[in-house]
Amino acid sequence: MQSPEKILLNADLHSLITFLVVYQEKGVTRASQRLGVKQPAISNTIAKLRKRFGDELFLGKRPWIPTERADQLATALGPAFHILQEALASVDKESAQ
Repeated sequence: MQSPEKILLNADLHSLITFLVVYQEKGVTRASQRLGVKQPAISNTIAKLRKRFGDELFLGKRPWIPTERADQLATALGPAFHILQEALASVDKESAQ
């Protein structure tokens, strides 16, 4: 069994953030605008995550409909990333003073 640190080190946080934005925006077009990257980059990232999690993650074309696995991931990752954002903002604020 991997240690918690090893699991985090092996996680591709960039891809997981991209997943969350696609999930929130229900597709690639608005997600690419929000992230400031081209649509093929987002599509490639989602393809990697589909392999990683063994699930399509999204169905349909427009809007993308999340699978049950995508809902589970978003439910688990959303709050974790929010806590991380708050922690980083707090550290940034303290270092600016």
